[in-house]
Amino acid sequence: MEKLTGRAVIAMGGGPTAVINQSLVGAVLQARQYPHITQFYGAFRGVEGLVREEFVNLSEATRHNLEMVACTPGAGIRSTRDKPDEEYCSRIFQVCKAHGIRYFFYIGGNDSAETCRIVNQQAQAAGYELRVMHIPKTIDNDLRVTDHCPGYGSAAKFVAQAFAGVNLDNRSLPGVYIGVVMGRHAGFLTAASVFARKYPDDGPHLIYLPERPFDQDEYIAAVDQAYSKFGRCVVAVSEGIQDRSGRPVLAGLREQVERDAHGNIQLSGTTSLGDALMDLVKQKLKIKRVRSDTFGYLQRSFLGCVSEVDANEAREVGERAVQIAAWRRIDGSITIERVGDYSVRYNLSPLEDVAKETKAMPDAFIEGAHDVTIEFKNYARPLLGELPVYERINAPIVEKIIAE
Repeated sequence: MEKLTGRAVIAMGGGPTAVINQSLVGAVLQARQYPHITQFYGAFRGVEGLVREEFVNLSEATRHNLEMVACTPGAGIRSTRDKPDEEYCSRIFQVCKAHGIRYFFYIGGNDSAETCRIVNQQAQAAGYELRVMHIPKTIDNDLRVTDHCPGYGSAAKFVAQAFAGVNLDNRSLPGVYIGVVMGRHAGFLTAASVFARKYPDDGPHLIYLPERPFDQDEYIAAVDQAYSKFGRCVVAVSEGIQDRSGRPVLAGLREQVERDAHGNIQLSGTTSLGDALMDLVKQKLKIKRVRSDTFGYLQRSFLGCVSEVDANEAREVGERAVQIAAWRRIDGSITIERVGDYSVRYNLSPLEDVAKETKAMPDAFIEGAHDVTIEFKNYARPLLGELPVYERINAPIVEKIIAE
């Protein structure tokens, strides 16, 4: 087959991760093996920079520099929250055409896959051969088709370690602690807090996910039960928990809520949900020591908390995207299939199968109103990799002499 000769461009969309640059570098270095990919551009600030023709020539970056960037969290060429419509995608296509770009790689989630789908359709309609490849990335782990998403394992590892530390702190000075974790529609990240449990009385004692309706009365009763049993209670909660009507719980607990540029209730970057759940416990149970934290951006690109499996797979999806585009001249989204125990296979799925919609945690991963199952732990454990070890003092109690 005749090779498609021209330039390539890569962009990043949505929230960054601890391993997103592995995908970037994997794609750039893989492309150097194909002479028909003449230059490899990076678009600053994702598609926002692409339509403004703000490029950096990654072909002139040294391998050493790129390998150092690969191990660095955050979007190396920066990202964007833009969600392109047909007109926006038309501008993307026109810029690609003007620069002789024949390969467009976009690292991101379902919205990025949708952008790829639209641009791909427009190129086909214009009779311009443009290979469009979606490279998966999201800490929410909510892309369809793929078993899991690069970026999730490292963020989940952070959440597990954070709650392990919180649990040790809470055991030292007992009270009620509420940790709010990212996840508007899917609870995969919050569920990873389960790996903080080592002993029977370890927290988190309650795990609340968006996939199950949140009931205030059940929540208060569950906190009361855990507090009565253990003398303390650690709660992990997804920012996107909803009531039975599908309304975000935050909207029912606060009269005024912030909204983002797309009209959605602002969940990340605000402490409102944690504060509201904390106030509820104080009011209903009269417990004095109640604290809450919102993990916010900490979980997304935490330096020094990277899953080796996650990093390796993030590199591989970047490499595979270029390999398939260069050799097979087809478009799609790179997806991961789990095989064996534990191994993966990389596939190519149609863009329309991944674009736009998200997936939730399956029922088999959720136990009751506030916990996860062993099936989830078996699913997530290899993605997090090795976790730090902690221990309790193991020594006999000295008998009392004075006190009865």
